[in-house]
Amino acid sequence: VNTSLKELDLWSNYLGSEGSAHLADALRVNTSLEVLYLEENNIGREGAAHLADALRVNTSLMDLDLGYGNTICNRANRGIISGPKVRHILRMRCGSTPR
Repeated sequence: VNTSLKELDLWSNYLGSEGSAHLADALRVNTSLEVLYLEENNIGREGAAHLADALRVNTSLMDLDLGYGNTICNRANRGIISGPKVRHILRMRCGSTPR
């Protein structure tokens, strides 16, 4: 487990549900990551559920940028990520302008 990585940009990797599950596994054990960029990764409801479960355990992540290109950014799916047990995330962006 990497203990020095503070920021990770996975923009445009099209992780989908399967990739989100693998990312969630890593987030569960990571204690150093503070900023995560996930624009253009085709993260939908299932992927959001994987990430939400991991974020209930991971308390180091404070800035989550879902940007655009993820169906998670619609109102119903966003609720999965920003639920009451994931309050340590100080800033979450969804649907921002492309870089």
